[in-house]
Amino acid sequence: MTSYVEVVSGLRPKMRRAIIMIQDLVMVLVAVALSLGLSQSRLSFDALSTAGLACWASIVLLSHMLFRYCGLYNTVWRFASTPDFFNILKSCAILTVTLYVVSLAVRSFQPVTGLNERQFIVFFLVSFTIISAPRLYYRFLRDGASWRILSRNPNNAAIKQALFVGRLGEADVIIRFTRTAEPAEYSIAGIMAIENGAPLGTQIQGVPVVAVRPRLVEVLEEYARGTKSLDMLIFGNGTEREIEEYSELVRVARHSGIAVVQFSGVSELGQGGKLVLDAVEMETILRRSTVPSDVERIGGFVSGKRVLVTGGAGSIGRILVKRTLELGAEAVLVADISEFGIFQLDQQVDEKDHARLKSRIVDVTDRRQITRAVTDFKPDIIFHAAALKHVPLLEENWESAIQTNILGTLVCAEVAAKCGVPQFLLISSDKAVDPTSVLGMTKRAAEQIVSSLHETHATEPNGRRSGTKFIAVRFGNVFGSNGSVATIFQAQIEAGGPVTITDRRMTRYFMTVAEAVDLVIMSAADAERRQGKDDYAIYMLDMGKPVPILEVAETMIRMAGKSPYTDIPIRFTGIRPGEKLHEVLHGGNEEIVALDIPKIFGLRTDVVGWPRVQAALTSLQAAMRDQDKAAALAVMAGLHQAEEPQADARRETIAKTVGQRVRAIPGKV
Repeated sequence: MTSYVEVVSGLRPKMRRAIIMIQDLVMVLVAVALSLGLSQSRLSFDALSTAGLACWASIVLLSHMLFRYCGLYNTVWRFASTPDFFNILKSCAILTVTLYVVSLAVRSFQPVTGLNERQFIVFFLVSFTIISAPRLYYRFLRDGASWRILSRNPNNAAIKQALFVGRLGEADVIIRFTRTAEPAEYSIAGIMAIENGAPLGTQIQGVPVVAVRPRLVEVLEEYARGTKSLDMLIFGNGTEREIEEYSELVRVARHSGIAVVQFSGVSELGQGGKLVLDAVEMETILRRSTVPSDVERIGGFVSGKRVLVTGGAGSIGRILVKRTLELGAEAVLVADISEFGIFQLDQQVDEKDHARLKSRIVDVTDRRQITRAVTDFKPDIIFHAAALKHVPLLEENWESAIQTNILGTLVCAEVAAKCGVPQFLLISSDKAVDPTSVLGMTKRAAEQIVSSLHETHATEPNGRRSGTKFIAVRFGNVFGSNGSVATIFQAQIEAGGPVTITDRRMTRYFMTVAEAVDLVIMSAADAERRQGKDDYAIYMLDMGKPVPILEVAETMIRMAGKSPYTDIPIRFTGIRPGEKLHEVLHGGNEEIVALDIPKIFGLRTDVVGWPRVQAALTSLQAAMRDQDKAAALAVMAGLHQAEEPQADARRETIAKTVGQRVRAIPGKV
C-alpha cells in the first residue's frame, strides 16, 4: 500500500483531480448497478441498448456537473473531515432526489417497469459509501497517526501540534523528548523527511512520515490549507544547509500563521530534558554556501581556556560567549558597558553553563577597569568585539567613535600585553578597506594598532614569538546583529512598511552570526600555531558574493508572507553620509594568502611601525581635546597605510574628502 500512496502522491495535482473525477463517475455507475442488483429489479429495457447507454451517459453527466457544483473536488483528500463527508452525503442525496424526480417525469409519458423508491434508497446508501470509502482509505494510508493534527484534544489545547522537517534519526530524538517532557509543550504529528529515498508512510514511534523530497513544499501547502490546528514547523539542526526548499518552506509556514523554529539540541535539566528550539531568524533567508564547522578543531582550541569577550553583550559578542561555553571553555568573562545587555545574555545562557559565566560592567576605554578585569580573571584569550558601528551616526559622533573603536582597542591591547595574555583577537570590518567613513577609518586604525603590536612581539631572531599574539579578523555584515539591515527591515515589515533602502544598486557581503563566530574562533586556533614568515596579523573571511540589498528586502517581505511593492512598499532614500555602494574585503595593496582552512584567508598588508602609531595616537588625542575634527581625520588618514612616497598626498586627499562630506551636513564641523 505504501507504493500505492507514493504513486498517487507523486502525480501532479491536476492529474490527481482528473483521476478522482473519473473514479467518482465509475462509482456512480457501480452504485446504479448495485442498487438494481440488490433490490432485484428487472428493468423493462435492455441496459446495453441505445436507450440504456443514453440513460447511463446522462446519469454520468448529471453526476459530474452536480459534484463539481457542490465543490467535491476542492477538498484536499488527506484532510477530508466531517464537513467534507457531509458534503459528499449532500451531493449523493441531491443526485438521488434528482434522478428520482427525472424518473417520475419520464414514467409519466413512457412506462418503465422495475423502478421504485426502494432502488433509489439503496442507490443513495451505496453511492455515498463507495464514493467516501476511497477518500477515507487514502487518508488512512497517507497520514495514519497524523490525524491528530486535525482533531486537537480539548484537554490538551495548550500542547502545540508540529510537523518536523529533517532527518529521521533526529526526528526520533525529538519525538522521544516531546513525549517524556513534563509539562508537555509540543506534539510531533508528522515527519517531513529530507533524506533521499526515505520511506513515505512508514512510522517512527507511531508518528508517520508524511512527506519526502521533492514534495516537501507541496505537502506543507496542503497541510496549511487543510487544517487550522497546525501550530509549528520544526526544522532539524543544519537543515537550512541541506535542502534547497528551506526558504520556501519558511515562507509557506509564515504566510499561513505557522510558527517556525529550529532544533539545536537538548538541554539536560535534572532527571529530564528540554528541547532547545531557536527562532528561525531572517539570517537564514538568503542562504550562502556554508562549510560545516570543524568542531573538533575549534573545540580543542577553546576547551579548558579562560576566555574574555569585550562587548560580550552585543550581537556578535553574545554568540561568541555562548559558543565558547558550548565548546568547553573553563570560564568566560563578559566585559560590557551595557547592564541590560549583560542581564539579557544571562537569561539566554543554559542553566548548566551559569557557573562558568562571569560578567563585568566596564568601559573598554577605562584602563583601570580593564586592567582590574584582566588581572582578576587571567584570560588565555581576549576577543575584542566592543565597538561602535553605525556609519551615519558615527559621522556626527566622531569623538565617541575614536574613543571606543581606536583608544578602546589600544587600552585593551596594551593591557593584554602588559598582563601577559597569550592571545588578543580584534573583530574588524570590511569598512576598514579604503575607508570613506569615520567608522571605516577608526576600524582601519584599530587594525593598524593590532598589526603593529603583532610585529612588535615577533622580533626575536629565532622567529619565535614573545608575549601576546595579536591578530585581527576582517569580515562584512552579519544577519541579525544589532542595527543590521536585516533587523531594520524586519521591524519595518512588521510595522507594515515602507521598507527603506538607500540605493537600489547597493550591495553588501552577508554571513550568519553563527558561521562568522566559528570562523573567528578557527582563525584564533590557526594563529596560535603559526610562527615566522607564515604568521599573519590579519585574517579575512570568505563571505561569498556580495548580495544586493534590494534582493534582501524583497526576499524578507516574501518570507513574511507579503508581496513586495503591493503589500509592503519599498522606498529609496539616497546614500547616507559615509556609506559606499559596494564594500570590499581587501585593498589593492593587500596580498591574499590561501590557507588550509575553508573560508579563511591570511592577509599581507602594510604595517605602520609602533613608534609612528604611538605618535599618531598622541596627535589624535590632542585633536580630540581641541575638538578639531579635520585634524583627527588627517591623523586617521595617516594610519591608513604605511609610509611610502605617495602616502602624504593620499592622506591629504582622504582627509579632505571625508572632511568636505562632513562639512556638507548642516550644523556639523
